[in-house]
Amino acid sequence: MRILILGATGGIGRQLVSQLTGEHELFLVARSEEPLAKLAEELGAKHLAGNCTDFKFMDSVFKEMSSALGGCDGAVNAVGNILLKPAHLTSESDYQETLDQNLKTSFALVRSGAKAMMKEGGSVVLFSSAAARVGMSNHEAIAAAKGAVEGLARAAAASYANRGVRFNVVAPGLVDTPLAERITSNPKSLEASKSMHPLGRIANPEEVARAACWLLSSEQSFITGQIVSVDGGLASLRTRG
Repeated sequence: MRILILGATGGIGRQLVSQLTGEHELFLVARSEEPLAKLAEELGAKHLAGNCTDFKFMDSVFKEMSSALGGCDGAVNAVGNILLKPAHLTSESDYQETLDQNLKTSFALVRSGAKAMMKEGGSVVLFSSAAARVGMSNHEAIAAAKGAVEGLARAAAASYANRGVRFNVVAPGLVDTPLAERITSNPKSLEASKSMHPLGRIANPEEVARAACWLLSSEQSFITGQIVSVDGGLASLRTRG
């Protein structure tokens, strides 16, 4: 398969690259040129640096990928951020950045990816969060953005089903990545986070990436419009203390 990875240099993005390298042709995208170029050089992969919230840039990504690899069979958006603030302490710039990094990048990928894949079909995987499925304090902005991502995926799955393009979502709980370091580096915050997950720990990025790889695979050709929780039971289970 020819697979596009947005946010390839991030915690989950790097795990996606690691798990997909060798069996697939990869096209890597991230905002910063230097770390992206280094990663691509190590793998001998094609790459393009830029802003994934930019619709024109995303169009150019698929154009470059088509030129380099002949097309695209799968795409995953591993771009995102974490904002933990109650609504009354969230600035307009905080809110907009959260929407841009989580929702707008996903919409840009769906928009450009659907056009690129509708002739031959393909698979698109987006990322949500357990916070979009269960009320969690101080998660208003991220819950709004990720909830919208889930709605986007379902609508796109319906729109492009007859074109053979599948859209699915992975919804993790807290994941041990550099993005979550502010939480995981604080022992009290980490223990509180672990206690919220019925399995008693947070996820590692390998576990979340495996779910995305599974959905990308053509072997899952009859799965579309689904939200797959990889959250240790956070959004669906309540255990006795």
